[in-house]
Amino acid sequence: MLLSTYGSRGDVEPLVGLAVRLRERGAEVRVCAPPDEDFARRLTDVDVPLVPVGRSARALTRAAPPPSSLPERAALVIAEQFETVGAAAEGCDAVVATGMLPASAGALSVAERLGVPAVSVTFQQLTLPSPRRRPLAYPGRPYPPEVTDPGELWALDARHIDELFAPALNSQRTAHGLAPVDDVRAHVLGPRPWLATDPVLDPWEPTPGLDVVQTGAWFLPDPRPLPEELEAFLEAGPPPVYVGFGSMPMHGCADIARVAVDAVRAHGHRAVLSHGWADLTAADGPDCLTVGEVNHQALFGRVAAVVHHGGAGTTTTAARAGTPQVVVPQLADQPYWASRVAALGIGAAHDGPVPTRASLSRALGRALAPGTRARAAELAARVRTDGATVAAQALCPQAR
Repeated sequence: MLLSTYGSRGDVEPLVGLAVRLRERGAEVRVCAPPDEDFARRLTDVDVPLVPVGRSARALTRAAPPPSSLPERAALVIAEQFETVGAAAEGCDAVVATGMLPASAGALSVAERLGVPAVSVTFQQLTLPSPRRRPLAYPGRPYPPEVTDPGELWALDARHIDELFAPALNSQRTAHGLAPVDDVRAHVLGPRPWLATDPVLDPWEPTPGLDVVQTGAWFLPDPRPLPEELEAFLEAGPPPVYVGFGSMPMHGCADIARVAVDAVRAHGHRAVLSHGWADLTAADGPDCLTVGEVNHQALFGRVAAVVHHGGAGTTTTAARAGTPQVVVPQLADQPYWASRVAALGIGAAHDGPVPTRASLSRALGRALAPGTRARAAELAARVRTDGATVAAQALCPQAR
């Protein structure tokens, strides 16, 4: 089995869980992903080989390239997929493709060329056409304000995708003996896309013409102990508030660490800050601790609240822990996850991507309310834990 992605930690981590479950069923598994050190280390932890593809995802994210460069960057990603995934998929029985759309388009084309069955997977439903919501807009391509009908907007989405990615994709396809595609989005979704999200947090409503398989979120139980320094900090006082923004550099708020710590202190809490790709560093003082890569599954159940960017994985991990959340969404699907947290009553959605001490303190106040914690604890018992197992059984129904 080849599991292919190009994206951030939120795109790689679910594949770790699926890879382990597939291996338990007797499959040989490899993962194609960006060459970032933290991705390689995570896959090494579970003894799954990484086939590096493309440039560092962290470097690309931190560089914040202009929207006008998207077609050029997508062309490089697609070419790398044909070269690297094409070699890695030789002899495979199945390909699982996810990550940014041009990467999935390339990986699925490689599977088509090799005659290998392939599955297209998304970790959020906003890329799946629906009459009940708007599609996400690509950077630099806003939708006309006068267009409000979802059907028209999804038609515009398909057109934008073709304009951005079809020339590079079809150039590679024809060079490798494949017919060009006239609808890139349809090519990526395929006849039966998979939605690897939790049905409690992210319920999928059946949509005519789209046969979606919702497996549940892909997680792997994490047995790693917390670092001794963090364990000692947790034991030294009441539960702190965790603050971390994962793969988001937080370009819009240069002083985000100070803002977050001040907001947490305003509620009388200590703080644990995660470096992440924003390079957060806690202010001096016995009430703050900065940590690197740690086991969120072990940590989130021991904190008073989780302040984060709204990635699908972090949102689901905090929900599974029964811990209230404050989501400070930055881009893409993150406002959606913020809205889901608020709608479920298990936390607060910050208004906008740039928090101030006052605005973050207000959001924390809502998350720390006793009723919010009670709702978060109740929902935690309903969040599924078998998503990766369900997906592995579907890919490999006969365990060896």
